[in-house]
Amino acid sequence: MSISNEILLALPELSLLSMACLVLVVDAFSKDPDHRITYWLTQISLAIVFLLVFTSIPDEPRLAFHNSFIDDAMSSVLKCFICAITIIVFLYSYEYLKENKLMKGEYFVLGLFAVLGMMIMSSAYSLLSIYLGLELMSLSMYAMVAMNRKSAAASEAAMKYFILGALASGMLLYGISMIYGLTSSIQFTEIAAISMTSVENSRFLVFGMIFMIIGIAFKLGAAPFHMWVPDVYQGAPTSVTLFISTAPKLAAFAMAIRILVDGLFPLVADWQSILMVLAVLSMAIGNIVAISQTNIKRMLAYSTIAHVGYLFLGLIAGTINGFAGSMFYIISYALMSMGTFGMIILLGRYEFEAKNLEDFKGLSGRSPWFAFIMMCLMFSMAGVPPFLGFWSKWFVLKELVASGYFALAAVSVVFSIIGAYYYLRIVKLMYFDKPDKMTAIKATKQMRAVLTANGLLILVLGLLPNSLMQICLTALAH
Repeated sequence: MSISNEILLALPELSLLSMACLVLVVDAFSKDPDHRITYWLTQISLAIVFLLVFTSIPDEPRLAFHNSFIDDAMSSVLKCFICAITIIVFLYSYEYLKENKLMKGEYFVLGLFAVLGMMIMSSAYSLLSIYLGLELMSLSMYAMVAMNRKSAAASEAAMKYFILGALASGMLLYGISMIYGLTSSIQFTEIAAISMTSVENSRFLVFGMIFMIIGIAFKLGAAPFHMWVPDVYQGAPTSVTLFISTAPKLAAFAMAIRILVDGLFPLVADWQSILMVLAVLSMAIGNIVAISQTNIKRMLAYSTIAHVGYLFLGLIAGTINGFAGSMFYIISYALMSMGTFGMIILLGRYEFEAKNLEDFKGLSGRSPWFAFIMMCLMFSMAGVPPFLGFWSKWFVLKELVASGYFALAAVSVVFSIIGAYYYLRIVKLMYFDKPDKMTAIKATKQMRAVLTANGLLILVLGLLPNSLMQICLTALAH
């Protein structure tokens, strides 16, 4: 393939890089304390990239840059969702940063570079490009967590995130070096071919694969590599927690598919058994520990750990339908998490965050409509039909049973029932408890409208789940 054609395949990434540099320069010379031009340039950049990706979804995979970059249906679908979700996240974030006097143009610049890293991870087709995308995303997010320099909790969270992230990256690199040493390649197609024929090295390949799975588990927040999740979710500004809990999860899913399915599928029996342990631990620790939490951001952190366990169930199934179920799950989770943290931002105001469960007391009396939206989000998180969260669990469990993992499916259902408690507790607080004091909800019409659309989307997609599932199946069929 010629250089010009290769550049065309990477046009969305190159466009985003150029726009991020432009936003950085414009913000440096802007004297607007609200950074409106930075915000709007950021949103326009994401919209342009979304359109570039959406209008060029390929019919068949195309490789570029010495087979290190792939343009296929899965990468295109994930990039579209990453851009669309980030646009909404930045809209929520702008309201939060402005209200809490934390407005800094760097937030949006770092966000764009993080999105660029996610897009590279989605299209990475070699161990090197996976690592470059991962580090670009991670370094941007470390800086975002530490943005509120007046907050000791944010500084502590950023330090923990950085140190543990560096440790996970080191383990991932060690795994990559093992795989490269045994296969003499960093290309997924070559690694898969050698893994299939190299019987004598299979034990060492599994050893390298274990370290790579640790890197994937850390980025997704799976137990027992979840130590950073509760502290970072609680300590970071809510707008940053909102960002971390949504779009990066899609990129981590892409990383898992590229490494385990595209690169190491001949070792499927080995990585299935490892993921089974991670899934059970994540569901157990996430759901059980979340019950005792009083801080909603910390509760949602343990909820994330549990959801990652359910995400692994589709990968364990080892089929195209199972992988599509996992993709459906992670997209559903990102939409639900976005709405939930949007509600926390909505109820907060200057020097007050709705960070405790008690802050949701009597919300139905203050705002019946947003209590209904929050109820939809909590029911969906709990997996109550007909909301989107029910179908995300249904699809992965169905494929798990079809692949013969009956005991694991039964265990996951039990933990799902346990997990419903802490979501329904918030519904009980909103509808059956009286608030300590009645406070008005301060939010722009734009924020209210987008949050309403976010909540209703969970209900609509729950009523029409096959539309999203068909997109996931089509994306992974290629």
